[in-house]
Amino acid sequence: MSDNSHASPGFSKNPGYVIELLRSSRRVRVVFNGATIADSENVLLMREQNHAPVCYFPLPDVALKHLQRTDHATHCPYKGEASYWTVSVAGRTEDNAVWGYETPYDEVADIKGHVAFYRGRMDGWFEDGEPVLGQAH
Repeated sequence: MSDNSHASPGFSKNPGYVIELLRSSRRVRVVFNGATIADSENVLLMREQNHAPVCYFPLPDVALKHLQRTDHATHCPYKGEASYWTVSVAGRTEDNAVWGYETPYDEVADIKGHVAFYRGRMDGWFEDGEPVLGQAH
């Protein structure tokens, strides 16, 4: 989706690695402990080699009042440094259940300003109002 002006370290070492970003045609909603945590018609669907598809939600479509940044961080050679947030709603908490790349590598620059949720740690996923039992479409 973005014009890639230079390669990240991971893509330099493994130029055949595939990450595809697609705009979802569906409205996607995430629920945790009875609260809608994210609800968007502007989800980016990441299909990454050897990984299940991941929905990245634009921050304006996320209920940030339920997220608290943590000190946890990880590194991906293809996307960059990931920051994490804990989700808390009405006394129930899931630590480090949300992540995002605040300064992603150029190859995936479109995920800047987006976050993703660990699918199995949320209570409900809906696409166009219908419950999703498996992976994102």
